Amino acid sequence: MSFNLTYKRYGERSILVEWPSVIDEAVLKDIIRFKRVIESIEVKSIVEIKLAYNSLLIIYDSFCRNFENELQVLKACYFSKDFKHDILSNLWKIPVCYDAGFGIDLEAISVEKNLSKESIIKLHSEAIYTVFFIGFLPGFLYLGGLDDTLHMPRKATPRLQIKKGSVAIGGSQTGVYPVASPGGWNIIGNTPVAFFNPKLEVPCFAKPLDKIQFQPISLDEYKGIKLLVEAGVYHLESEVLHD
Repeated sequence: MSFNLTYKRYGERSILVEWPSVIDEAVLKDIIRFKRVIESIEVKSIVEIKLAYNSLLIIYDSFCRNFENELQVLKACYFSKDFKHDILSNLWKIPVCYDAGFGIDLEAISVEKNLSKESIIKLHSEAIYTVFFIGFLPGFLYLGGLDDTLHMPRKATPRLQIKKGSVAIGGSQTGVYPVASPGGWNIIGNTPVAFFNPKLEVPCFAKPLDKIQFQPISLDEYKGIKLLVEAGVYHLESEVLHD
């Protein structure tokens, strides 16, 4: 499946490639495939490739003097039929405590949606989310797949400090704050799992196209897992998925 792409200069050293402006897994798979084709030909002048919901940013080591030539190379890569690969992803099962002490906005969402807190937790934890990209903060996963019933506007006035591990809803998305930071999303729980560890070779365990499912746990279970995480001996449950 091919899409109608647009290519444009982005600053002096980059080219931005854009897909249709939708949050869609087929688009994400096409972006990842294109990125891997570019990486496979090992163009020395390309120093970095960044992806987002519907775009690739290709960064070169110097000013793109031969813009049209670079475009021809990229277009040839996109329509390449020789590149074969399997897309492997992981389903990560993330323990979340939805206790009232963590889910400080559960009550407000319950009133707004005319749903019980139990129903909100059930809807949130039954869904399987897709990781579209990582950004905003190191280890912050942009997830697609939130049930329409739980869509909730971001707060008009952001909080100055959100706890590390806070699980939240903002608009049509859900996510986890990997570090303590300001934020305007609605907080519904907390996970003891570390989403970003700069000491590890791979600081964030997840990658684009991986899946996330949240698993409700009690406050006592939360405390026990947190101790294991802090000791560096907690193993996150996951399974390999094949496209």
